[in-house]
Amino acid sequence: MRFSDLFLLSLRTLGKNKLRSGLTVLGVVIGIAAVTVMVSIGQGAGQMIRNEFATLGSNVIIVFPARKAGGGGVRETPAQNLTAADAQAIADECPSVRAVSPLVGASAQVVGGNVNWKPKDMQGVGPDYLDVRNWKMDDGEFFTDRDVAAANKVCVIGHTLWIKLFPGMDPVGQQLRVKNIPFTVVGVLAKKGADLVGNDQDDIILMPYTTVRKRLQGSQFSNVDVIMISARSEQESAKSVTEITALLAERHKIAPGRPNDFQVENTVEIARVMNIITGSLTAMLSAIAAISLLVGGVGIMNIMLVSVTERTREIGIRMALGARSRDILRQFLIESVVLSAVGGVIGIALGVAGSYAVTAGINAFLPSAKWPMVVSIPAALIGLAFAAAVGMFFGYYPARRASKLDPIDALRFE
Repeated sequence: MRFSDLFLLSLRTLGKNKLRSGLTVLGVVIGIAAVTVMVSIGQGAGQMIRNEFATLGSNVIIVFPARKAGGGGVRETPAQNLTAADAQAIADECPSVRAVSPLVGASAQVVGGNVNWKPKDMQGVGPDYLDVRNWKMDDGEFFTDRDVAAANKVCVIGHTLWIKLFPGMDPVGQQLRVKNIPFTVVGVLAKKGADLVGNDQDDIILMPYTTVRKRLQGSQFSNVDVIMISARSEQESAKSVTEITALLAERHKIAPGRPNDFQVENTVEIARVMNIITGSLTAMLSAIAAISLLVGGVGIMNIMLVSVTERTREIGIRMALGARSRDILRQFLIESVVLSAVGGVIGIALGVAGSYAVTAGINAFLPSAKWPMVVSIPAALIGLAFAAAVGMFFGYYPARRASKLDPIDALRFE
C-alpha cells in the first residue's frame, strides 16, 4: 500500500476512538508543555541577566580599593589608594581598554526652585563615563575635560530629577543647588528605568569628579572611590584585566608575591558565570520535565498493544486480502507517530501559553524584574521531533507484534 493510503487509514482508525486517543497523548502533551515552559523561563532568566548587565555598561571592568582592617582590626574599610592619575594611566597604557572614568560618590540634598530632593545616586565622574556605561544623552550635552580640569560647577541629571525639580520646564541651563553651591544643568540623561531590584536609575545627578572632591567634600586629595573601565570587546575583557592589574601593581609598587591594594572585577565574567548557572538549571529542569515524555511513551505502547489485541481479526482479514507484514507494521507505526506528533503540537501550544502566563505572573508580582518572554523555536522543534521519536520507539514493539501475526490464527481470533 502507498504511504498516503496508510496515513489516511491510520487517521480514520484513530478517529474512531477519540477519547482513548486523547487520553493516550495526554502524557506527551504534559511532557512537551512542561519542557517548553521550563526552557522559556530559563532563557528568559538568562536574557534578564544579560539585560541587567547591559544597563551597567559595555564590557565593564571595575577597580575597587582593597579593604583594610579598621580601628582595632574589628572591621574593614576601603583603602584610599586609587587616584585619577591611575585612571589616566589605564586609558593611556592599556591597549585593550576603550574608555575609563574615575568615580567619586557623594550624598546631599538637591534644591531646584522651591523643591528639595535627595537623589538616590550622586556621583562625580569623568567625561568618558557615558561611554563606559553605554548611556546616551536625551537633551543638552555632557561635561568636558575642561570642566573636569577647572572643577566647574556643572551637572547632568536623570529624568526623575528633571520631573522632581523642573516639572514642565526645559532643565538645560537651569540652576540647582547642592549644599548651597549653585550648579548649572548642562544635560539630561536618556531614560533607563528601574534596575532588577527596583532602584530608579534615573534618580541621579552626575558632576565632574574634581568638583565633588574640591567643592562638595572640601578635599585637596586626588583619590577616587572607584575606576570604571570599558574593554574594547567582550573577548578582550580578560586581557584588559591582566593589563590593568599589571599596570596598577607597578604604579602602586606592589612587590611580587604581596597582595594587591586594589581589586579588579570583570562584569563580563560574572555575567558569563550567571548565564552558565541559569543554563544548567534550565537543562536540569527540562530533563526532569522530559521524564513525563517517557511516561507518555509507555502509555502509547500500552494502548497500541491493546489496539493490536482488539484488531486481531481485522489484521487477519487484511492479510488474507493481500496486505503484507510491512504494511501492517507501517500502519501501526504511523498511528503511534501521529499520536505523539499531535500531542507534541498541542503540548507546544500549551507550553507557549503557559510561558506567557508564568512570565506575566512574575512581572505582576515583581515589576522591577522585567522578566522577558522568550519562546525558543529550536527548542519547540526539538521537542516536536522528540515526541515523534518517542512515538516511533514505543510503537515499534506493538507494530512488529501485529505484523508477525499468523493470518489463519488471526481470522480464528474471537
